[in-house]
Amino acid sequence: MAEGKKDAPKLNQRMVSSLSKRTAAAHSWHDLEIGPEAPLIFNAVVEITKGSKVKYELDKKTGMIKVDRILYSSVVYPHNYGFVPRTLCEDGDPIDVLVLMQGEKDDKLIAVCVDDPEYRHLNDLKELSPHRLAEIRRFFEDYKKNENKEVAVNDFLPPETAQAAIKHSM
Repeated sequence: MAEGKKDAPKLNQRMVSSLSKRTAAAHSWHDLEIGPEAPLIFNAVVEITKGSKVKYELDKKTGMIKVDRILYSSVVYPHNYGFVPRTLCEDGDPIDVLVLMQGEKDDKLIAVCVDDPEYRHLNDLKELSPHRLAEIRRFFEDYKKNENKEVAVNDFLPPETAQAAIKHSM
């Protein structure tokens, strides 16, 4: 474990503690907490699992996850994909996150699951292989192409920039 890092609470403990005490049916954007150690360690709601061609999206009114569209091209999501609860970006949506585990400004975060032994030791994108970053970049460049939509993938930025984006969107 990296020096200075605290042990994160177990996944189920974090999620249960994030649920509102007032209701059993939580709104995944409003009722789940971002987490007490945000922006360093934060909760994420996974809308789309690795390997899926189905684009799910949060219905902001109800908190339900619904089918938005089927990807038109042969690409699939390279990793689990979702959002950080209780955040708001300039595009009016919660901040997106691509979770590594076994137009308008629309920030995307690349995060690791602190409960996954394969990735939890990673602290910076520089620790990922160049090929993994190329796969992620290519996915975002291609996944809307057949819908005649352009997606610009700018630079991959350091963790401090991601943490600042989460703070700004909280």
